[in-house]
Amino acid sequence: MWIAVLLLAATVLVAGAMVSLVPAVRTGQWVKPLLAFSGAYLFTLTITHLLPEALTLLPEAPQRVGYWVLAGFFGQLLLEVLSQGIEHGHVHAPDATERGRVPLLLVLALVVHSLLEGSILVRGAGSGEVGQHFYALVLGIALHHVPAAVALATLLRLRLGSLRRAWPWLLVFALASPAGLVFSNYIVLQQLLGSGIYAALLGFVAGTFLHVSTTILFETSPEHRLNWPKLGATLGGLLLALAVSAT
Repeated sequence: MWIAVLLLAATVLVAGAMVSLVPAVRTGQWVKPLLAFSGAYLFTLTITHLLPEALTLLPEAPQRVGYWVLAGFFGQLLLEVLSQGIEHGHVHAPDATERGRVPLLLVLALVVHSLLEGSILVRGAGSGEVGQHFYALVLGIALHHVPAAVALATLLRLRLGSLRRAWPWLLVFALASPAGLVFSNYIVLQQLLGSGIYAALLGFVAGTFLHVSTTILFETSPEHRLNWPKLGATLGGLLLALAVSAT
């Protein structure tokens, strides 16, 4: 459990540090293949694990799960109005009026998104799909956070003039998913598993994952041409998630 906490936090912090330590990271050439890989991986885990478990938890009313999936899908659409698509590695250069100012709404939207992701990581789900493949889902979320952390660090560096001033905000982002994980497993675990709340939460987060992953996959090939590195990364993410599902 605590390995997952450390992995989720360290992924964001290391990715943020790379913006300053490795100049090539700022060119973003590696971002699209990683996005394609993580998008395919998350999409596959959502279809094979999150949605089946949510439906299993509410067999008497499966349509309620569908409503929560829709809420998550369109809720993420609204969140991205505030986050400006930073979950997908987007960085919009700040204008003169934004320099020196922290984009609080953007950070808040990213933290809410990350907190929800961490909240479904419940080992106490017993024999459920999430419980069985806990670390597979942790890996997917961690990979998804790498381009987001690089984009956030880059944006804050541009706005605040140095990465040193950006670190408190990167730390807030780094701790969001671990906070959701700890809250679900150690504070409200019985309430989650003893009611339909966990099924609703799984459905909602599955909807956000569907939105994020499909947007990533469409954005990495906007010209609808065959791009071998992106295709290879997409297939790699798909096959890894399927391999995990089979174990």
